[in-house]
Amino acid sequence: MMTYRPLLIYLADDDHEDSMLFEEALTEIDSKICIETFDNGVTLMDALLNSHNALPDAIYLDLNMPLMNGEECVEDIRNEPKFSKIPIVIYSTYIDNEMAERLREKGANWYLIKPNTFTELRNLLGKSLDYVYTDLQKTSDSQFIISTTN
Repeated sequence: MMTYRPLLIYLADDDHEDSMLFEEALTEIDSKICIETFDNGVTLMDALLNSHNALPDAIYLDLNMPLMNGEECVEDIRNEPKFSKIPIVIYSTYIDNEMAERLREKGANWYLIKPNTFTELRNLLGKSLDYVYTDLQKTSDSQFIISTTN
């Protein structure tokens, strides 16, 4: 019988309330998921670069953070070969199509638009985790943006 280790998820978001809701929603989806949160991209990158343990199974990045924003994080993560297989999910309230395409070209796997309700958040995080669990690295245009409208 195969046993699976719990997913390890990194979240970089400077909004502590959003981080708490994110953690609560993931815990409702699967209480075994391990979540590490970071206030900005610099602390996230430090953790990645100095990790002697397992790498995360997915990284969720807010776009607007101090010190290093989500777009800069995507670039730095994708420039490091040992991180090339880690799925990156942009996690933001804001989206414009130009920015989404730029992030996709730089190596983001998905773009999750922060919803207005906790139930929607839990559902959208569940959808994004389905992609991570199934190792769906390449997404079609219709799958790249994860929102309540698709």
